[in-house]
This record gives sequence, C-alpha cells and structure tokens, in this order.
Amino acid sequence: MTILITFAHPWKTEADIILLALIAADPDRASRIDFTPAYCEIQATCIVPTPSTIKSFTDVDQEGVRVSVKGGGAYDLWVTRNWKKASIVRAKTLGDSYNLYIDEKLEALAGLRPRLLEDLSRSHPSSQHRILDGSFMAVQQSIGCLKQQQQILHGDDDRDFSTGFKFLCDFVHEARQPGGIVERLIEEHEVTGRLSLPTDT
Repeated sequence: MTILITFAHPWKTEADIILLALIAADPDRASRIDFTPAYCEIQATCIVPTPSTIKSFTDVDQEGVRVSVKGGGAYDLWVTRNWKKASIVRAKTLGDSYNLYIDEKLEALAGLRPRLLEDLSRSHPSSQHRILDGSFMAVQQSIGCLKQQQQILHGDDDRDFSTGFKFLCDFVHEARQPGGIVERLIEEHEVTGRLSLPTDT
C-alpha cells in the first residue's frame, strides 16, 4: 500500500521514513537523493518596491541589498551558492518571508513566481511593489528517491532499486513530452505561465 505523507522538508526526514518525494532537484540534495529528469519548471524571481532602482537580478546581488527568502527551498540553496554580495534574510515559512519583506522594508523578496504573484495580489495597494521580469533560476521539479545505499539501512538488504528508479525516469520522460500528462495537467489546473515544461524536453 502506498502512503502519502506531507513533510515541510522531505530531504531532512529520517532515511527509513520516506523513499519517494516530489521535490526540486538541487546539487546540495544530491548526496542523499537521486533525481529523475524534471517534469516541470517553476521560475524563481523577486518582488521589489516600485520606486526601487533595482531593475535586474544583478542589481539584487549588491552590497546593502537585503533579500527575504524562505529558508531551505531550492531557490534559497541557489541564492546561497550564487549571490555573494546581498544579505540573505531567511524566514521559516513563505508567509513569514513576505511579512519580513513588508515589515522590515527589505529591498527584495525572492521566491517562486506563482507565490509572488499571489503576494502581489494581496499587497495594499499592489502598485507599491513590482515583480522583476524573467527569472534568476528555474526550479527543476522532479521525483526524488533516496540513494540505494541509504535504503539499505542495516547492511542485510541486497535488493536492487535501480530498476524502479529507471521506471520513474522513463515515466517522467514520457509524461513531460509536449501534449503529455504534465502539459495537460498544467492546462487543466489553469497554471499556464506559472508552471512550464522543462526547457530540455
């Protein structure tokens, strides 16, 4: 029987609790998790105050710029590796990261475009903030499996998990083709422009 469990951060759970996760692929997670090809992409971008001189992501990564993010997300991992000048201010939840940006009058809020669009819609007035064009990275949403050596917990399990992982990779490869399951679900749930097929499809 398959059991679906919701975790705030699946990659931080005990190895004997979870074997599969729908999770963003990231190099910092690859020591524990094998990833299928991405089945969709989610753009990460920033909200800034409308009068701000920040026009691009290069402008964001500058001395004196404070960026609010939800800690532990794939875009936070990317920001940590790539933005060396800006000050990254981490919050525990998405809501907290938005409140931190507003309450502390930070220079930018980084996040996934779908959520930032929601944040813009609840800003009063929304004209006080704007979303930057483009994206500083795209989250590669994948199916993650614990690496085989972590599934063999006590050294007495000689099962070969490679066949199952290959099945998942083949399934994702087929599902993400134009006209496939992923594209149909994006259209059905009216999230075109918020989620997209991977660029390497």
